[in-house]
Formats: sequence, C-alpha cells, structure tokens
Amino acid sequence: MVAIRGEFPSEPGVVVNPDGGSLTSRALWLACRGLVRPVVRHFPITPLTMPAASAVVDALARLRPSPSGVEREQVWLKGFRMEILRPGGGRRSLRDGAVMYMHGGGFFLCGLDTHRPIAAALARRTGLPVLNVAYRQLPDTSIAGSVDDCLTAYRWLLRHGADPARIVFAGDSAGGFLTFATALRALAAGLPAPAGLVGLSPALDLNCAAKRDCPTAARDAYIPLSALEQMVRYGAFGPDAEPSPVDGALAGLPPVLLIVGEDELLRYDCELMARRLTAAGVPNSLELWRGQVHAFASIVPNLPESRAALGRVTRFVRARIEAGSIARTA
Repeated sequence: MVAIRGEFPSEPGVVVNPDGGSLTSRALWLACRGLVRPVVRHFPITPLTMPAASAVVDALARLRPSPSGVEREQVWLKGFRMEILRPGGGRRSLRDGAVMYMHGGGFFLCGLDTHRPIAAALARRTGLPVLNVAYRQLPDTSIAGSVDDCLTAYRWLLRHGADPARIVFAGDSAGGFLTFATALRALAAGLPAPAGLVGLSPALDLNCAAKRDCPTAARDAYIPLSALEQMVRYGAFGPDAEPSPVDGALAGLPPVLLIVGEDELLRYDCELMARRLTAAGVPNSLELWRGQVHAFASIVPNLPESRAALGRVTRFVRARIEAGSIARTA
C-alpha cells in the first residue's frame, strides 16, 4: 500500500490508535454488540421490511437537535434531493471547492437527517460546502440506480461551477461503495475525476462468499455477514447489476483515504481495495482504528476517536483541494 506522503504521519495499513478506544467508544462498542447486533442478525431484510426499517431510523434521527454552525440549502433533482451545508458566517462558493458526501445505510436506510451531523462536521472543519446526497435506495431502485443518482449529483456540481480538481467524494459504508462506484462511472462517462476519495468503513466488494473465512466476520460489533448477504440478494443482481468497485478499472482514480475499524467485517474490503489500488498505481492510505465500531465517525461524530478520524479526513481534503488549486495556476 502506498501512503500519500506528507499528509499522514502513520504508515498505511497500521493501527493509528494502538492504545485502543476511549471509555465512550468502548461503551458504544458494547451497546452495538449487545443490542444492535442481535436485532440486525434476526431482522429479515426484504423489499417489504426495508421501508419500515427506514422510517424508524429516520424518525429516530429527527429527534436529535440540528447541527449548529452551518447553513443549509435544499436542492431538488429528478427523483431525489440533496442538501448543501456551508460553514456559518460565510457563503463559500462551490468554485472554492466542495465535498460530495454519500451516506451509508445498507443501500436502504438513512438519508439527510441521519447523516447531517457528519456532513455538518466536515463543513465546519474543512470550511467548504458539503453536498449531502439523498440518493434513491432499495427497494425503489437497485444499487446501480443509487449510483445513477450520485453521478447526477456530480454532474450538477460541475454544471454549477465546481472545479473537479477541488471536489472530494466521501462516504461511509454503502456510501463508501457509492463514492468509488460514482468516480468509476464518471471516468467511464468521460467526466473528469474528482480530486480525492474518502471511504469510512466502505463496502467495496459485494462478493460475500469471499468474506466467509474472514477472521473479522465474527468480531464485528454489529454487522453480521448474513445481513450483508440479504442486502446483496436484492440490490446487486440482474443484467444491470453494478460491479463491485474493487473489480473496476482503478488506474484513473485520484488519491484515496480509507478508514476502517480493526475488527470490522469490511476491513476485508478495504485491504483488498488498498492492494488493488497500489497495483494500479493509485496513491492510497489505509488506516485501521482499534476498538471502533463500523462507521464510527458517521454514527457519533463527537466521539474522541471520531473527532480524530475526521481531523485526518479534513487534512486529506484540504491537501487535495490545495493540490487542485496549484495545478490550475501552474
């Protein structure tokens, strides 16, 4: 694996917090293991149950107070909507740079309400507009349809003056899949690549059989392999199925930052992607975080470890935006 030198103090593929998690992150891990995992393990993921689960998650998310320090602007496109979050006190133009964020949720859960806190945190930290994309999900569309919407969002950014050399794609879990799939789809369509890609516990390989012997499959705090298999069954098959990003033509991708829990099921995906990115000559950095649950930075952005991880994402984003600005003036 290749580190992006000068941007990260650690070597790629190593644990960046070797002393493990804080007391609060440990409490989150225990809650996920003891309460969330049994529910996820026994909840039947079908086209009939997906809308009900989504409604419950969205209702719970709306109980949280709205993030402070940001201004929100709603954008409606055909079939889905987006939200631009800007740091309060200044109307930063999309021409100055932007982050396009794709939320996680297994391709059928979550949306603007659930992921507004992390989008707002990135806007405050980077000082840039963050486009939070509420793409269509299962069962209303396939995973390929979700990618279609994210590509539409990227085209919208380009039409509204955003410089691709100053745009960074980011996403967690299923949104990490969309981060890479959208970049690959953009290249295939002849569009310019964004400046960088950030995956937070990204799902990058939908080949569940390859994960059955993965040692972290039993250690993941709340994502059982059976749940991933059920989701893939309904969203990833058919003549127009979206290929896994790890199987894509990776050579044209921009620099990549991957952050994942040391004991996550999806560590397998990240390590496989890091190896293939390196083979394709794409600069990448893979960070393993000890004692952290799946997508910890997006679930609870105010955890000590989440703040540290988002700080690293911020440095990556700023470095990629700066590199794009230098390239334009050279």
